[in-house]
Amino acid sequence: MLFVTAEGGLDVAWFFLALSAMLVAAKLLGELAERIGQPPVLGELVAGVLLGGSVLGVVPAHGVPGDLIHVLAQLGVLLLLFEIGLETDLREMFRVGAASLSVAVVGVALPFALGFAYWIWTPHPGAGAGNLTTAAIFVGATLTATSVGITARVLSDLGRMSTTEARIIIGAAVIDDVLGLVILSVVSRVAAGDAVTLPGVLRTFAVAAGFLVAAVVLGRFLVPRLFDVVVRMRVRFVLLVFAIAFALGLSSVAALAGSALIIGSFAAGLILSGTNQFDTIEQEVRPVASVFTPIFFVSVGASVNLRLLDPTSPAARGTLAVAAALTLIAVVGKLAAGWAAPWLRMRRLIVGVGMVPRGEVGLIFADIGRRSGILTDEVFGAVLLVVMVTTFVAPPGLKALFGPASTDA
Repeated sequence: MLFVTAEGGLDVAWFFLALSAMLVAAKLLGELAERIGQPPVLGELVAGVLLGGSVLGVVPAHGVPGDLIHVLAQLGVLLLLFEIGLETDLREMFRVGAASLSVAVVGVALPFALGFAYWIWTPHPGAGAGNLTTAAIFVGATLTATSVGITARVLSDLGRMSTTEARIIIGAAVIDDVLGLVILSVVSRVAAGDAVTLPGVLRTFAVAAGFLVAAVVLGRFLVPRLFDVVVRMRVRFVLLVFAIAFALGLSSVAALAGSALIIGSFAAGLILSGTNQFDTIEQEVRPVASVFTPIFFVSVGASVNLRLLDPTSPAARGTLAVAAALTLIAVVGKLAAGWAAPWLRMRRLIVGVGMVPRGEVGLIFADIGRRSGILTDEVFGAVLLVVMVTTFVAPPGLKALFGPASTDA
């Protein structure tokens, strides 16, 4: 392997060359996407497909090199959510809080119910060990969580973060992640053969939601005083360093408390948006995020196996049929969520389209099912196609519905 030395260690030179190719390809294809009127994130995803294992094989997927790419991708999505938190007006978020909650609940419950029913009523040979109901739970779970990172990046690229629709989408996607933690806890216990209890589910939900609320409330009271002291220090870029350290630290605390890394980074952005140094922090964080965030989107694209799209292969036809049905359920379930808050005036189709991308969250659910033997590799491949399609249709869809990029955000 190119990324491994003769002694079995990491070949740093080859790894850095691959990382360089990822960054350059992301920017070049991002530029191409923007020139044809699409958000740059679409080009970054295409760059990942081209550099992934099914085409050029540049992006390492296994071993230590693959783990390092995964860590850098996680850093990229954390910085992206930190940026989104900085750009989010907390008062405006509260104004659409009920709408975000309604959109999130419908956007989780409906795809899960439809996916579960599809698998129960149309049994498939793709189920592995265990009973049909257990497999149906996993299939439904893979369709629930919205990828907040992908949608947030598209909205930011389009300059639409200040719109009502964007605030609802981001709020709903964050709530989706809280609900996703609950579902992940449930499916993990199902995979382990444990009984799922209502108190356990409620406890998981309370930890995830409670952390976000407690962190923002306490942080808004304590952190501005801390950064008033930090800003007096004389070392270079002290605000940038402390801001990123705070985001990473709060992300880690969130994960250790039973919540999610991205919820912690989003909370960190919300907290620092209330400091006197907000403008400087936002300005200095953007260049750093611009380096690491594309790695996340390239890595998502690199997970796509184009061989699964070959209709001439008998093995791929069943996978394509299942993927088509699950994609339809995934899209319809999220589009319907746009009509979940009838009391609020908004462009409902935009909200629905913004909730469509599944990203890496659905793959986590599916991978648990695959590793436990409940789902086969073919079903995992079908879920991968669902993730790919929902990820790729949202950017041009939002672009078409919103119109030309704005500079108001």
